[in-house]
Amino acid sequence: MAEINIQRKKSSPSPWLLVILVALALAVAGYFIFRNDTEATPAPPIVSDGASTPADLNASRAMPASDEQAVADMAATELLPTPDELEAYAATDPAQPEYAREGLRMFTAALVRMADRTEFRDSNVNEQRDQLTSATARIDEEGTSLRPGFLAVASLLKAMQQKAYPDEEFAANDLGLQASQFSGRTGTAQEREWVQNFFRHAAQLMKTMNGPTS
Repeated sequence: MAEINIQRKKSSPSPWLLVILVALALAVAGYFIFRNDTEATPAPPIVSDGASTPADLNASRAMPASDEQAVADMAATELLPTPDELEAYAATDPAQPEYAREGLRMFTAALVRMADRTEFRDSNVNEQRDQLTSATARIDEEGTSLRPGFLAVASLLKAMQQKAYPDEEFAANDLGLQASQFSGRTGTAQEREWVQNFFRHAAQLMKTMNGPTS
């Protein structure tokens, strides 16, 4: 009798298995897409304690450049010493270690701003103002002489006097003479007294030049 070879029919994959595999693939793809989007999104700016709030930052961005400059100029003006404050400083104890240097810094800041006034706009005034800022740029460095700074203060005041206050010629010349006699040292009581007198006279001249022009 002939032998009949019977083969079992292979079963096809379950449709539920295919559905599960497709779902897993979509989940993995979605995970990587979501992670990339999260990493690409910039973090919001951190506002620390005492810093500007978001509302302040938005207001600052909305402020025109001209207004920002006006605010900056106003703040700078408020920080500068007035001639009355300079005169009050001159009356303090000249034996303080930083009396001469601090006074020179204060007079430089006030004079540089004062020289920008309309009545003082002149090539000579501008030149003397630049000389003053150059002479006092390194007064904090050890071993730097203060004499060039005092000479520059007197020279700038002289240039400003010549431009708009001819009646103050004697006071400006006297201040220049004082500056020429300064040794640059402040070690003795006499030298400290000289510095105090210079500051006092310079402040008085600035007070006069803050008033109406001659």
